[in-house]
Amino acid sequence: MSSSQDDPVRTRDDHSRRWWALGALALATLVLGFDTTILNVALPTLAGDLGATTTEQQWIIDSFLIVFAATMLPAGMLGDRYGRRRMLVIGLGALLVGSLVGTLVDSAEMLIVARTIMGLGAALVVPLALSVVPTLFTPAERPKAIAVLAAALAAGLPLGPLLGGWLLDNFWWGSVFLINIPMAAVGIVACLLLVPESKDSAAPRVDPLSTVLSVAGLGALVFGIIEGASRGWDDPLVIACLIGSVILLTALVLRERRQELPTFDLALLRNPGFTWNALSTVMAALILTGLLFVVPQYLQAVQGESAMATGVRLMPMMGGLLVAARAASILVKAIGSRSTIVIGLLFLSLAGFIGSTTDVGSGYGLAATWLVITGFGTGLTTIPATDATLAHLPPGRSGVGSGLLMTGRQMGSAMGVALLGSVLAQVYQGGVSTDGLPGNAAEVVDESVVAAHLVAEEVGGPVGAGLVESANAAFVDAMTTTLLVCACGALVMALLVAWLMPSRPPEHGDDTDDTPDDDAGESADGTPRGDTTATESESGADLAVNEPRPTE
Repeated sequence: MSSSQDDPVRTRDDHSRRWWALGALALATLVLGFDTTILNVALPTLAGDLGATTTEQQWIIDSFLIVFAATMLPAGMLGDRYGRRRMLVIGLGALLVGSLVGTLVDSAEMLIVARTIMGLGAALVVPLALSVVPTLFTPAERPKAIAVLAAALAAGLPLGPLLGGWLLDNFWWGSVFLINIPMAAVGIVACLLLVPESKDSAAPRVDPLSTVLSVAGLGALVFGIIEGASRGWDDPLVIACLIGSVILLTALVLRERRQELPTFDLALLRNPGFTWNALSTVMAALILTGLLFVVPQYLQAVQGESAMATGVRLMPMMGGLLVAARAASILVKAIGSRSTIVIGLLFLSLAGFIGSTTDVGSGYGLAATWLVITGFGTGLTTIPATDATLAHLPPGRSGVGSGLLMTGRQMGSAMGVALLGSVLAQVYQGGVSTDGLPGNAAEVVDESVVAAHLVAEEVGGPVGAGLVESANAAFVDAMTTTLLVCACGALVMALLVAWLMPSRPPEHGDDTDDTPDDDAGESADGTPRGDTTATESESGADLAVNEPRPTE
């Protein structure tokens, strides 16, 4: 990259203009952090107001995550080829339109459509918000600019449930989408006025067939898992989706292996350091997002908390994550990234085992304890694993490697909702008693614990009281089962990482492990790990999705 291309702002007279542009990008990025978690506290409200079943609630969350994950890499490549500012504006526009639709719909099906549009917008915004930074800032200023974007995305995650709870307690459920509209609009105007256009005509073109295979394959897989809980695993549609996903994803792998410039560089998965660090982040994302789907329902339906109070009671999880963000770099320097990741996974397992002891009479103290441990374990796993994943990449593949990592993490989030939501639904449906209820009411009770409480209010009397008791017991049993699944999954991953993950990144261009130990606190290129964006916050590397290319 030439100096003139790499440092386009040295001749700019208006110094403040660049920082105003960065503020607008940070605002747009903050919205994405909100959108990832803000709906979790709204699920019980949606179940009551829209009659959303557990399956539909899963799709409300997963429609955003799946589209976000499956289209991120091709979206970033479109920005490289056709204009980063142009695609960023299109992404913000999609986010605005999806949010507007979300405020107006009156059915779960249309809400899923709105979330799908928002997921497409998010896929454009995340990689391209970072990729325009080189057109605005000097090399000396870029780390600070990137840290601002990383902090904005990270801050949105814990603030989402809190803000969502406040909005739900004071306004109608559509207000959780309404807040996106002015933020996205400001981002669009700022991009048009303040952000210069940049693109790379030599960027590889997006392969339409590979993109279709990836989106269809991942969508069919998640659809089969979610629908399996409600339709039954022997349902022809569920079986067809699962088999179809295997065929589509296999076709994707075979096609990508023949491409000179693949859209998804799957050859990176042959690097065990990259693969096992990436899988650790996927496992952490799966558990964290899955629990954020389950726990709000427990706090609101069983514990009787308001939406706002639920958001506040989820903060210990985020607090544990923030503490881990500080502790991770210290531990990596002391014992190495592999050992730190293993400890993080063991904390996740411990949290699951503690949470699995919950019963209907348990107070919030027990939940707060394992929520803190969950957040701490997530941070100790994700932060060093993200940094180590990138350290195992040669410089020329850092962009596509980061994109593959982020795609895996987003799919881990989607699979967390799908898998743990399916376990939750099956155990709950098998445990709730509908004796004495008419057929239609019994079917409604099976949909969710919130629906069971609504039916109990209508029925009243001893039958209603018995239904509440049965539904609460069934849901707590289902939640503890999902926590036990999380605990076992984290424990198995910890053992595999300790056994199979290499402790040292290979030198660039060398496939051997004969390099300085990553315990020394430096990345493979000699950059101190403590100074990298990836070690500053869990989301730092999330932004490094698309390596910026030279401007024209």
